[in-house]
Amino acid sequence: MKTSKEFNGVYHRSSKTWHTPYFVLFYKKSTENKVGFVASKKIGNAVHRNRAKRLLRAHFIENIDLLSEGSYVLVAKPALLTESFLEIRKSYLHALKKCAALAKDL
Repeated sequence: MKTSKEFNGVYHRSSKTWHTPYFVLFYKKSTENKVGFVASKKIGNAVHRNRAKRLLRAHFIENIDLLSEGSYVLVAKPALLTESFLEIRKSYLHALKKCAALAKDL
């Protein structure tokens, strides 16, 4: 996703939203696959924001074959930068399961 209109479409019309201590997942069913990563200034300076988005992107790419079609927006929270990769992965998979965004069972 690139434009504010695309992000707002997922924010306001998302079929499922799930909050974790590390990020917020917005999921909207659609025929096209789109993804967006957001890290606000609450996360920290540019280095911290980019690292947060890289972490979210890594989890998304690692599990892309498990996802069903739709639009995803992942919004980082400050705790994302202090937690281990495995703990974030566990939370990420749980959020996908709760949003019914998994095409395949684990």
